[in-house]
Amino acid sequence: MTREGARMALAGAAGILAAGSSIGLLATSAWLISRSAQHPPVLYLMVPVAAVQAFGIGRATFRYAERLAGHDAALRLLATLRMSVYERLERLAPAGLSAFRSGDLISRLVADVDSLTDRWLRVRLPYAVAACAGAGAVALSAALLPAAGVVLAVSLLAVAVAAPLLAGFASRRAERQLAPRRGELAAATVDLIRGAGELAVFGGGDAALGAVRAANADVARCEARSAYARGGGAAVTALAAGAALWGALVLGVAGVRSGAMAGVTLAVLVLIPLAVHEVFGGLAPAAQQIPRLRSAAARVTEVMERPDPVAEPANPVPLPGPPYDIEVRGLVARWEAGGPDVLRGLDLSLPAGCRVAVTGPSGVGKTTLAMVLLRFLDPAAGRVTLGDTDITTLDGDQVRSVVGLCAQDAHIFDSSLRENLRLARPAASDGELTAALGRARLLDWAGSLPAGLETVVGEHGAQLSGGQRQRLALARVLLADFPVVILDEPSEHLDEPTADALTRDLLTATAGRTVLLITHRSVTGLDLSQVIRLRDGRLAA
Repeated sequence: MTREGARMALAGAAGILAAGSSIGLLATSAWLISRSAQHPPVLYLMVPVAAVQAFGIGRATFRYAERLAGHDAALRLLATLRMSVYERLERLAPAGLSAFRSGDLISRLVADVDSLTDRWLRVRLPYAVAACAGAGAVALSAALLPAAGVVLAVSLLAVAVAAPLLAGFASRRAERQLAPRRGELAAATVDLIRGAGELAVFGGGDAALGAVRAANADVARCEARSAYARGGGAAVTALAAGAALWGALVLGVAGVRSGAMAGVTLAVLVLIPLAVHEVFGGLAPAAQQIPRLRSAAARVTEVMERPDPVAEPANPVPLPGPPYDIEVRGLVARWEAGGPDVLRGLDLSLPAGCRVAVTGPSGVGKTTLAMVLLRFLDPAAGRVTLGDTDITTLDGDQVRSVVGLCAQDAHIFDSSLRENLRLARPAASDGELTAALGRARLLDWAGSLPAGLETVVGEHGAQLSGGQRQRLALARVLLADFPVVILDEPSEHLDEPTADALTRDLLTATAGRTVLLITHRSVTGLDLSQVIRLRDGRLAA
């Protein structure tokens, strides 16, 4: 048994003892009050008084132990699950996650993953505790009066089976749809937040807000249907508890009159159903969560079982030394297995030190080519070599130690300039950081900041202009000292004069390296070795 399993078993044992203490406390208190009404010698009551105290202390102690051990085990299981998810994401990102919207993906990998721990704490553990507590209560009632034990057993079966079935049947569809609806709401909200500026400029804010409101209304409807079902389950539970109490009372009175049981135990027989039904009260809500948990598990599994976009070699060959000539022959690439080919029979030569621009409209395969060269996407056919070595025989990290990317959407973390730069080289000195900023034409600006390298740039670089964010991304690439640099749409979202100036600066800063410039803009007047145009995944004439 694993350590987490042992902790969960400990939580179950503590929960059973807590439930038993609760039943014992109510039963012993009932007997003590009834017996005290007969005015026996005080010494006769010492043992039940001590039992009441023991059960009272035990209920609180065992309940605390159950919560402590159960949540500790659940959080440890969640940590293990999160680690496995993150390790899987490392293999899938970025090319293997293109089918998911970012908001929905966040919902799957955060909210849905977190909810999986509820299987233990809110479903399996309550049922295990209720089963043991119910068996003990039925046995105690049957020992006092067999008919009352039968009535109690029937009422507990109704709570354990009928109430969950009713709640589950009424809310199955709503609970199953709740996780996907929340994912759609998260995706719509993220789209609205990220595009707020553009939506305001082009008058699309009302439509985006309408999409968020519609998604929120879907979530609210699912939650309302779930609440109605939960109310129905609670009603069945309350009716079963009342029926068990009245059944015990009627049978108990008849038993006392017939001499089948002592009158002092009548209160015990009547109050046992109240105590045990309190334990069973959480079963209907627990069963109601099962469709939602299954839906969440399926959504997480859908991401985790995505095929690897790259098949890492079992025994990677050593990385060749420079010069790093790149040859692309007959390259066919696609984003999804069985999907359409994005690149079709592409041939390309990138000798070491060359500066090549790949142009063409959006969707012709420019970024796909970058993903293949970075070993984020495997060729479906054809061959790509790095220094005469097939890149599919190299480990991905080996390839990315030579080929660097300056992307149009390079992430800027909500931290200081220094920490954002040190992503490329954690041990870099301040002199090396300032040298990289100088080559990226950011040194004068960084020197004018009161906090210098300690300046916090904000979330996604909110305190920087578009050009400054792109230059900061370039400074990271320069600091990493990649022999081959891919500039993927580096001047996107900038006006023409700023875009031209930035592109020239980027090419100047990467002098002496192999540069692949991917852009849909005009490259007239740039210092380039060759200009290639793509059309429908092939070289255009």
